[in-house]
Amino acid sequence: MSSTSTSNLYESQSTTKPPFFNGDNYPYWKNHMRFFIKSTDYMVWDVVEEGPYIPTKRTDEGRLVPKVKSEMTEEDRRKMQVNNKALHIIFCALGPDIYSKVSSIESTKEVWDTLETTYEGTSDVKEMKIGLLNLSYGNFKMDPDESVSKMFDRFSIIVNGLKGFSEVIPEDKIIRKLLYSLLESWDGKRTTIIEANNLKTLKLDELVGSLLTHEIMKQGR
Repeated sequence: MSSTSTSNLYESQSTTKPPFFNGDNYPYWKNHMRFFIKSTDYMVWDVVEEGPYIPTKRTDEGRLVPKVKSEMTEEDRRKMQVNNKALHIIFCALGPDIYSKVSSIESTKEVWDTLETTYEGTSDVKEMKIGLLNLSYGNFKMDPDESVSKMFDRFSIIVNGLKGFSEVIPEDKIIRKLLYSLLESWDGKRTTIIEANNLKTLKLDELVGSLLTHEIMKQGR
């Protein structure tokens, strides 16, 4: 199968290195980064969501105040170290230009929130982007004279964009959408695929491979 077939939609990620972010497709990166951090250490993700642990003590008047360094216990230091671990993971995932924008921030939550505001926008902007992506998905059709690979690349951008906003489309629905987005000249092949397969269990790789093979055969006639 062509290397362009499914690499964009389900691009493999390293299990030991955080997904790299260079400023493009932030929602998609955020989604992968969230799961990467959780798989590394769930306490690290708590720090990203809730902010760093700050050791406190209660005064004689009953007020909670931060501890000075000499008052901190080993448990305090261990919990504080989690923030540094979270910062390290996120910083290792950022390109130089992006790193320079947040490198002076010492709270992982502030770094995460800053990236989110900078590259994803406010909640209204996010809703607008999701709406546009859903519209593009609903109206998606294969263009005249478009190859399978180019059609799939366009489709991948839309699906990846929705996935980045946590709107994950089940694979069987993706397969149905692709099949019914084909041109009328593909009617025979579409019917053959539907009759020969259970679309709920058919894999995306298998579908794209079948379409690519048929395309090559058509070109050879």
